[in-house]
Amino acid sequence: MRTVAIFNDSRNQAIRIPKDMEFVGVSELEIRKEGDTLILRPVRPSWLSLADEPALDADFLLARVDVVEDRLLDLDVAAEDVQNES
Repeated sequence: MRTVAIFNDSRNQAIRIPKDMEFVGVSELEIRKEGDTLILRPVRPSWLSLADEPALDADFLLARVDVVEDRLLDLDVAAEDVQNES
């Protein structure tokens, strides 16, 4: 286990994260304290951030390949199949 020094930066405590432990491509971290341990992890987008994304074109689904057949499931037939299997 490695150690790093704690220093004061204005009114806050701070540490320098070693180069080989840096968070690449991350601009914000979540911090949580569990007992005497601090846990840092990258902020993950929430579903609320979806509203900030640009709107999709109205026809964006037209170019996609259908992966499900366009037919309705007959529930009566499906129920009979289940009864016959048991």
